[in-house]
Amino acid sequence: EVQLGEFGGGSVQPGGSLTISCRFAGISFDDYAVGWFRRVPGQEIEAVSSIRRRDSSTYYTDALQDRFTISGDFAKGTVDLQMHGLNPGDTARYFCGMRKITETRPLPKFWFLAPRYDYWGQGTWVTVSS
Repeated sequence: EVQLGEFGGGSVQPGGSLTISCRFAGISFDDYAVGWFRRVPGQEIEAVSSIRRRDSSTYYTDALQDRFTISGDFAKGTVDLQMHGLNPGDTARYFCGMRKITETRPLPKFWFLAPRYDYWGQGTWVTVSS
């Protein structure tokens, strides 16, 4: 059974940096994507970034790619999201998800950034405030 959990959330001042981690276990398939999404209560979930296990290809929402960096250590079962230049608009609950991939061909960016993931963690709050 796939298990996911987010770690490292907290409070940070505007302009600061924070790294949050997604840890996972119980994977029985060869290829998958691990994605980060965020949600502010009352608003729709927003894609942040995703990484593919097969080739470590990365995908970002355009508005965030200059400040956020995703990386994965799949052997250890960890995907990190480094966030820089944080502002109050980044305040949200951040979720990681895992989506199984059964195709070997490259997949389009929108596939990775759509919130149609198979497994989800409980989320971790990131609060940006002075």
